[in-house]
Amino acid sequence: MSDRVASKHLFNFPLRGVIDGDVAAFESSLEEEMVTGVAKLMLHKMQELSEAESEASDREFTAMIRAMIDPFIQKIGSHPVLTACAEQVTERDVTVPTTHCGQYDVHVYVYTPRARADCAQNAAYIHAHGGGGVASSAGDAKPWLHYMAVNCGVVVFNVDYRLAPETKSPNNVMDFYEAVMYIHSNAGELGIDPGKIAIGGECGGGYITLGTMVLLAQRGQSHLIKLAMPGMSLIDDYCFTASPSCMTVEERRDMLSMRKIWRLRARDWAAQRDDPVLVPSKASDELLAKFPPTILSEVEFDMFITETSRLATRLRRAGRLLEFVVIPGAKNGSNLVPEFECFEVWQRTVKRALDEYLMK
Repeated sequence: MSDRVASKHLFNFPLRGVIDGDVAAFESSLEEEMVTGVAKLMLHKMQELSEAESEASDREFTAMIRAMIDPFIQKIGSHPVLTACAEQVTERDVTVPTTHCGQYDVHVYVYTPRARADCAQNAAYIHAHGGGGVASSAGDAKPWLHYMAVNCGVVVFNVDYRLAPETKSPNNVMDFYEAVMYIHSNAGELGIDPGKIAIGGECGGGYITLGTMVLLAQRGQSHLIKLAMPGMSLIDDYCFTASPSCMTVEERRDMLSMRKIWRLRARDWAAQRDDPVLVPSKASDELLAKFPPTILSEVEFDMFITETSRLATRLRRAGRLLEFVVIPGAKNGSNLVPEFECFEVWQRTVKRALDEYLMK
């Protein structure tokens, strides 16, 4: 793939260098809770586990991060703005048989807007849920994907890939890749146009998406995907290599936990850290030039902003970057909270991106 993509230059949000007031107020209330009692002890224990290197510490860290992330996501997902969309979609389940890590069926949940139910050539979006690749589930992402299906008029495929540390790289990425291949091969039965398929996800889902983009590029299959949309993604082992003094506030804060999460996803971190399926930033310029057309997205105050900015520069030079979107004033995950102003900005951005780069 040598043709350069043509950007429409749709998104150029002015960055103010200030966290949105609603996001800052919410964060302040969380910080007040975290300085006392059980929460303070939990944070101290998480930091201690982040620095430990043992199977026991891996298990305990994973259990703690899931206990923190999963209920938080589920609570936000119960917001009426999101749940109101459930009645406007039909749901079905698809199982994708795989053999790359034992005999395993990857479950894919399909959400079709009722308004598009009779159309046999719908555009499709295949989603990898967030959670750092170690937490959350496809079920947790369902309310946002119902909203997306209705708001954007696409059929959404929600892939329940396996998590680390129980499933190591590349097998979690392979779960998503195999689901993408199955959906493309069975497009007619699934009521979608095989020429209008997008893939994407945020945070850990962005990492899964990027790993899949690497596999597609390596196997000469990028033409199967019209649009890739990884957002707020774990891309680089920057947390190991950069001096804390040159990091952003968010990068310094999460440096140790990010190191732990990278190790959790690898069978052997030292042996795999140059594998672009595990660490997408390690993709060569030649491989990046074979990526699907890509929109990278970020929020202004994210712990992955530096590595995403660097990948955007490389993809632009390789001719594969459609847009690099940075939502101003937002932090990691705040763009998914319906009460926040940045939620509306994010949703309008996603809809416009799909309208302009997938539907046309």
